[in-house]
Amino acid sequence: MKAMVLSQTAPLSERPDPLQCVEMATPEPAENELLIQVAACGVCHTELDEIEGRLTPPRLPVVLGHEVVGRVVECGANVTRFASGDRVGVGWIHHSSGTADENLSPQFAATGCDVNGGYAQFMTVPEDYAVAIPNSLSDTQAAPLMCAGAIGYRALRLTGLRDGEPLGLMGFGGSGHLVLPTAKHLYPNSPVYVFTRDESVQQFACQLAADWAGGVDAVPPEPLQAIIDTTPAWKPVVESMKKLRPGGRLVINAIRKEDADKDELLKLSYHEHLWMEREIKSVANLTHRDIAEFLPLAAEIPLRPEVTLYPLDQANEALRNLRRGQIKGANVLAVS
Repeated sequence: MKAMVLSQTAPLSERPDPLQCVEMATPEPAENELLIQVAACGVCHTELDEIEGRLTPPRLPVVLGHEVVGRVVECGANVTRFASGDRVGVGWIHHSSGTADENLSPQFAATGCDVNGGYAQFMTVPEDYAVAIPNSLSDTQAAPLMCAGAIGYRALRLTGLRDGEPLGLMGFGGSGHLVLPTAKHLYPNSPVYVFTRDESVQQFACQLAADWAGGVDAVPPEPLQAIIDTTPAWKPVVESMKKLRPGGRLVINAIRKEDADKDELLKLSYHEHLWMEREIKSVANLTHRDIAEFLPLAAEIPLRPEVTLYPLDQANEALRNLRRGQIKGANVLAVS
């Protein structure tokens, strides 16, 4: 099979083509696993963290990709939930403990990091961690939902938001543009304010029914009860805390933060940013439950991600454009 493989980590500025297109043996499913022919795979910022060494895979080479949609082509001997021909998705969680807090378990294994992922024509996954894709979603529409959408759903739940309370979205990329309509659906009386440095993306957010959009350091129309930060930078953390109501919560939805502007944290003031019981909470991975709950909700809303398609062998270009911020919505690899 054809696969895009990461063999060494380095900044993208030093190694602009980090993935090599290689021929690999097609994997064979174990007793409880599915062999999936990959149709589409989303391109996530976490892949940049892996490539650049902020999240180093435990072994190299590895096939990246954890927003996977495809069809089952072979079932292991003990598989009972799926059959050949079924359309399924795989997210960041490849397998874990199966407990309610499996996202925090030491048994957690990440797709495209701890095990080979979806930047390839085929991959395997335990049947308990595959999810059926609703018929109303195409392969390319469903792919970003497997991580960007589902992790956004988890982050939204972790805000503790109640209907009518104002929500902020710091950053408006692959996840943010899916959280916005999800929040509007679940909390119809809550205004949603978007913060992003790119004016064209601000306009895009308003087209998607944001109540207001401005720059990262802009002052929103009112103090916010909750903010979800999906950026790789530190300045948005400090700016977010400034915009919260007393008792408000910032949820940081990122696997890693970059170090380029870490000195922004020196501007953090206890009185201005943290006092009055303001709090910070991080999002750690996904559970199978998150994806299983979110996909039917996405079909019901309905969510239709804005996607830019690339063929599999142009994965490096998709990653470079993601790094440059040249993206509106989500990048998706059309694999087959």
